[in-house]
Amino acid sequence: MSLRLSTVILPHRRWHEGGRAAWTRAEQLGFHTAYTYDHLSWRTFRDGPWFGAVPTLTAAATVTERLRLGTLVTSPNFRHPVTLAKELISLDDISGGRVTLGIGAGGTGFDATALGQEPWTPRERADRFAEFVPLLDRLLSEDAVSYDGDFYSAHEARNIPGCVQRPRLPFAVAATGPRGLRLAARYGEAWVTTGDPKLFENGTPEQSVQAIRGQAEKLADTCAEIGRDVTGLDKVLLTGFTPDRNGPLQSLGAFVDFAGRHAELGFTELVLHWPIPDSPFATDEKVFEQIAIEAPAELR
Repeated sequence: MSLRLSTVILPHRRWHEGGRAAWTRAEQLGFHTAYTYDHLSWRTFRDGPWFGAVPTLTAAATVTERLRLGTLVTSPNFRHPVTLAKELISLDDISGGRVTLGIGAGGTGFDATALGQEPWTPRERADRFAEFVPLLDRLLSEDAVSYDGDFYSAHEARNIPGCVQRPRLPFAVAATGPRGLRLAARYGEAWVTTGDPKLFENGTPEQSVQAIRGQAEKLADTCAEIGRDVTGLDKVLLTGFTPDRNGPLQSLGAFVDFAGRHAELGFTELVLHWPIPDSPFATDEKVFEQIAIEAPAELR
């Protein structure tokens, strides 16, 4: 399978002041999917403009035709499966079945406290995620769902007519720990990683590749435990969080080398951050577009 290139467009610009243009340009450049972050605010962008993921993707769906759309990632930090399912079914309908749900357990950032709660511990996040994903799977696949869990409940929740994509829109599950990998193996159409965060500051690209290889091997073992062929699961790397940082986007050659190393690990999709000046994702737009246009042929 050829390595697909996708992008993630942060929702930091007003729609009529560059927001719309980025999504239409992503389709023109031939990206497989354009994702956005599903946060209430995020890191250094907290005190600036930041728009909601689902309305942004809905708007993007109306100005594109072929481009797949998705979140990278949605988490339980401020989402409930019942209301999220209704929004996703609506988005899948408006887009004509072009939505992928990137989903993860969440972290300790601003989303974790925006609703007034104390941040959950890693175990609490894992416990909620283990209940969130199976319930969301049912809500997107069944006409009516009732459920009473430790964290989430649904009472005769109706989701007619369901997703355009059957039996439901695909899940791309972000996970590196044992419980998350089990969810990816059981419910995911794709698995997502950003690499090993412990290596970001002081690690080397070579150490990162080794760490990601280890993650992929754990995923394969987890799939084998439930009788699933891991080769049927797409493997997605969200770039920009390995020790390479933005280095692979400095030239076409640098990117092809980076992409080739990860393709050898079995990755089927690399996601590149859309350039944002004066940010951690500052990249030469001309080089970025050259990579989008020319790299796929180099990687076949």
